[in-house]
Amino acid sequence: MKPHTSLLLALSVAALTACGGGSDAPTFPPVDVTVAHVNDTHSQLAPFADTTLKIDGVDTQVELGGFARLTSAFHSYANRSDVIKLHAGDAITGTLYYTLFKGQADADLMNTVCFDAMTLGNHEFDDGDAGLKVFLDHLRAGSCQTPIVAANVTPQVGTPLASQRSNDYIQPYTLRTIQGVRVAVIGLTIQGKTTQSSRPLATTVFENEATAAQRTIDTLKAQGVRHFVVLSHMGYEADKALATQLTDVDAIVGGDSHSLLGDFQAFGLSSSGAYPTQVTNKDGKPVCVAQAWEYAKAIGELRLRFNDKGEISACSGQASLLVGANFKRGGSAVDETTQAAILSSLQRSPAVRVINPDTAASTLLKTYADQVAVKKAETIGTASQALCLVRVPGTTRSAGVAGCESSAQFARGSDITQIVAEAFLAGSLAADVAVQNAGGVRIAVAAGTLSMDTAFTLLPFTNVLVEMKVTGQQLKDVLEDAASGHLDGGLSDGGHPYAAGLRWDLDMSQAKGARFSNLEVRDRQTGTWSNLSLVKVYTVATNDFIASGKDGYTSFGPIYASGNYVNNYLLYTQTFVDYVQAQTALGQSISRPARGDYAHKTVITKAGVTLAAD
Repeated sequence: MKPHTSLLLALSVAALTACGGGSDAPTFPPVDVTVAHVNDTHSQLAPFADTTLKIDGVDTQVELGGFARLTSAFHSYANRSDVIKLHAGDAITGTLYYTLFKGQADADLMNTVCFDAMTLGNHEFDDGDAGLKVFLDHLRAGSCQTPIVAANVTPQVGTPLASQRSNDYIQPYTLRTIQGVRVAVIGLTIQGKTTQSSRPLATTVFENEATAAQRTIDTLKAQGVRHFVVLSHMGYEADKALATQLTDVDAIVGGDSHSLLGDFQAFGLSSSGAYPTQVTNKDGKPVCVAQAWEYAKAIGELRLRFNDKGEISACSGQASLLVGANFKRGGSAVDETTQAAILSSLQRSPAVRVINPDTAASTLLKTYADQVAVKKAETIGTASQALCLVRVPGTTRSAGVAGCESSAQFARGSDITQIVAEAFLAGSLAADVAVQNAGGVRIAVAAGTLSMDTAFTLLPFTNVLVEMKVTGQQLKDVLEDAASGHLDGGLSDGGHPYAAGLRWDLDMSQAKGARFSNLEVRDRQTGTWSNLSLVKVYTVATNDFIASGKDGYTSFGPIYASGNYVNNYLLYTQTFVDYVQAQTALGQSISRPARGDYAHKTVITKAGVTLAAD
């Protein structure tokens, strides 16, 4: 027998052995895999005190989440060999923990978990590739060495994320072996939103997500891998759509849309869909889609059962809110009998897990919290009522904030984004109007004390205030661009526009170009409103991020690129702080603007529903 013939025979035998020896034999041993996961923690390392949940039909205040509590939840899997621990991106930016420590606090807390993989969110690039490298270096400094996976992200060699090789920091996938079976975790980072809404280098390539995922699946399948989990930062709806475009994918664990999945109606929370959501892939096989809300408030547990063909035969699981063991009602601690009844009730529901923070993680967090507390403690003013957060009118991001329960019903949209725009206008002596993108404003603000922490959590990015001269037509065009970005172009709804000194009627059921009508401008001296002139030149105050054409504001881009703007070099967060402090100096608190000053006069949703006027 010739040597090459012997080799071919050996390879053929090996292939048959790998496939189980025959057509009727199992290709792979059946295996159960549990994926414990979290997403969009956004530097929210401390717990949320006095968060209201319905428990047995009664409003009850709990301590919700916190990274040390999340660490405890992950540690509950410590003695199990079937668990993969995943983070679906947007670990950083959003609070003073990031502003002050640039990812070190986040990395140190993540290293108390030791994730098996993390994908990159769009906000990982908010401070550019260099800023992301700082965070990843902190993460690498620990003993966990968490793999960073993003199959569709390729930095150019010689840039911060690829000093020697394109995969210095970012791998397309990682492999975990569960009971002898290899499971691939393939990362994906949202393409359009990251390039449009963050600050990656122009040389960093963001490939089409489905193309990159399928290529990686095919490569690994040729190597004998058959179990594929996509770790996605693309959003819940995009994840469901992605599943239908891919062959062989088994599960998609996601982030970006901050989706709470599962039945939380009894606790006063609405969800975006079932946990897990089951769809089918391009082969017609089941795919299990999961996500775990936001801000370290919850952990997802996705249970996957694979059959002897390496296919999903069943999936189940639960996203669980993580709460402390002390409860309040009506602002006061409950008595022992009520405490016991609440604990008993929660033990019967997998949707809420009562769990203590991990001691070591809490001690670590305290070293950062003590430094943050000094800055956070600086009071800047008060809010006389809840200032609700809405991106697109008809939706809300204000769950759990008292006074915002009906915020999705009203045409006015976001109270707090409107106030931020008013702060921009007040901070610019030259501007006629101010424009702010919804996604640049991050939290609803509860009634009560406003602190520096409130301001930096509300406006956490490093954007600065700029002034641009535009015609009325260009101003209308940019509004149409911004709305079209999320209505037509698949961009984030964070691009939705708000303005001060400018108002409109909005009909999102119309085509681009016909959505904004009856535009009016408010005179800064007299306060009177008049029709926007399409030929007149107006000075617009905005943040440099959307001024450069990002987040769908494409008509701003050429103006900014020409250098026809004035940079005030004033951090947009500081503009808000100055506005609040100026009101405080006058003995006034911050409250919702007069209804006539809101940018949205009337709103018809994409579905053709007219929202309530108030």
